[in-house]
Amino acid sequence: MNLQQTIQSIQPLDTDAMETAAGRWDSIAKPLHSLGLLEEAIIRIAGMQKTAQVSLSPRALLVFCADNGVVAQGVTQTDQSVTAIVTENFTLGKTSSCVMAKKAGVDLIPVDIGVAKEMKIPGLLQEKIRMGTDDLTRGPAMRREEAIQAMETGIRLARRLAEKGYRAIATGEMGIGNTTTSAAVAAVLLGRDPSDVTGVGAGLPTKGLIRKVEAIRRGIAVNRPDAGDPLDVLAKVGGLDLAGIAGAFLGGASAGVPVIIDGFISAAAALVAVRLCPVCADYMLASHVSAEPAGQMLLDALGHRAILHAGMCLGEGTGAVALFPVLDMGLAVYEQMSSFSDIKVEPYTDFKKEEALCSHS
Repeated sequence: MNLQQTIQSIQPLDTDAMETAAGRWDSIAKPLHSLGLLEEAIIRIAGMQKTAQVSLSPRALLVFCADNGVVAQGVTQTDQSVTAIVTENFTLGKTSSCVMAKKAGVDLIPVDIGVAKEMKIPGLLQEKIRMGTDDLTRGPAMRREEAIQAMETGIRLARRLAEKGYRAIATGEMGIGNTTTSAAVAAVLLGRDPSDVTGVGAGLPTKGLIRKVEAIRRGIAVNRPDAGDPLDVLAKVGGLDLAGIAGAFLGGASAGVPVIIDGFISAAAALVAVRLCPVCADYMLASHVSAEPAGQMLLDALGHRAILHAGMCLGEGTGAVALFPVLDMGLAVYEQMSSFSDIKVEPYTDFKKEEALCSHS
């Protein structure tokens, strides 16, 4: 399924399933709405999956790995070789997200979508579009066709997981320099100055942060990306990992599978997807608020509230994976808790709903 077909196939959430799920929550013997965003998440997942019998297993984490030419501008603490090293470590179970995914019962699937090195490694999906992007300060990071190809790779992988029976997908990435590309995309799509949306990433001194902001300014000035054309923005100042993640959001939505936003980089990719197809935002869940400056800005633009507030900014899908145990607990209450009728107690009255109805009568 190509990009345009995928966009056209995405349907609104199933309101009947959501109403049934909401009714189940209201019947549970506890104060109404007292699990807050966990209740909202389960109701929305019911709408995505078109059934009040919500399932979150099996689940997978797609980690898109790619290099970014902008590292030539001294915007990172480490050099580009680290991307390949960490990409291999995903296959060996030697990254933070690997450890967390195993604990949370998540299948981690690393994808080489643009590492600047040949990576013929068992356990690594070979989906390389090109050997990293070009330096965005000197011209477009990639061609528009390459950005579309990377998005369609993400679409295909997400839909393949859905066909295999996966009920939820988390998004992750690995690519030295990708907080720079994400900040560039965020600056254009949010209409903000690069200094407002750019942080230290994996760790930069003040002089390094200044270089990073100036590199983003040059990239935007040189390429003049069109904020009204998300693909133009993605191709000119984005990255292959961002494109793959954006495609995964669209692919998951088209298959009725919830896709979890990780942090800053994942949220920037999510905004690309939503600007292409607004309804796909309904199929996203925000895991946490990134400590990067634009973390909350992006979630606000997406219309999502994060469940976790832990000051995380590691990437790799760690925040997205961390959400699953919390969702599991909410789902356990939804499925297993006694109802008011079971314990022969009068249900709580939803006074807010009654007052809203009275105000409209």
